[in-house]
Amino acid sequence: MPRRTLLLTTAALLAATVAGCADGTTASQTTPGPGAGTAAGRRVPGDPQDTLHLAEQLLIKKCMEKRGYRYWVEERPAPGGASRFPYVVDDPAWAARHGYGTDLYRERQREALRDPNQRYFRSMPADRAPELVGALNGPQAQGLSARLPNGVKVTHSDRGCVAEAERELYKDLPAWFRATRVTDSLAGMRVNMVLTDKRYRAAVKPWARCMKAKGFPYPTPAEARAAATRPDQEWPHAREVRLASAEAACAGSGDLSAVAKSLDTAYRAELRRRYPGPTADLDRLRREALPRARAIVARGD
Repeated sequence: MPRRTLLLTTAALLAATVAGCADGTTASQTTPGPGAGTAAGRRVPGDPQDTLHLAEQLLIKKCMEKRGYRYWVEERPAPGGASRFPYVVDDPAWAARHGYGTDLYRERQREALRDPNQRYFRSMPADRAPELVGALNGPQAQGLSARLPNGVKVTHSDRGCVAEAERELYKDLPAWFRATRVTDSLAGMRVNMVLTDKRYRAAVKPWARCMKAKGFPYPTPAEARAAATRPDQEWPHAREVRLASAEAACAGSGDLSAVAKSLDTAYRAELRRRYPGPTADLDRLRREALPRARAIVARGD
């Protein structure tokens, strides 16, 4: 999903521990969180993407309850460090507080353990867990498909409450699925294009010299981040903050940050020109869905 809130669903994630639940789906993912919402209307968020996300979550909740299950909704999660700074950490204040964001990642993990949907899923008899996952994501990854620019075909069920909610909100579900999957893929392509651009690589060299002078001999921001965020070797937060703060200082003292942002903008425009259909469809579907989303949120569906 373009909102990319891990819409695999807490339930589907846990369902992987239940024998016989895996079906190879590439279903979109959702991490429903605390706050179930009530029949009374909600305040419509000012951000259109927040409104679309909340409306979809409310529709999923309504659908799941109609099928005899409970479901809790949550607001869109804030982006993590890697998605916030794909090229270089260049915000000194953020780096001084979060380093590379592993503190935020661990907090999300702790929140997931407290998630009411996860607790609800764990409370269910093992033989009913696959039914809940099927109700949410559909029985099989069939009915919706998209061919990504790299040639990979992705599929998802056109049944289940996720599909039902998206169909009600966006109307043209196949077009929505294709547009979201392709544009998500384009985002990854754009980052790779920037990282491999000779202008970016040239701007990294003075950054690396600055880092080495500060006692951190990492040749690229990616290698600095990888060192501090290895899952098998957790760094103390203070050490992570020192490295990320040095990275931000060096980014500010040179032109790496400016070069990365300029290239990101240029490649974003290039990919929109190369793949005009999916990006135009996504913009149109969001625009057309927004009045429906506002009405759904206002009445609390």
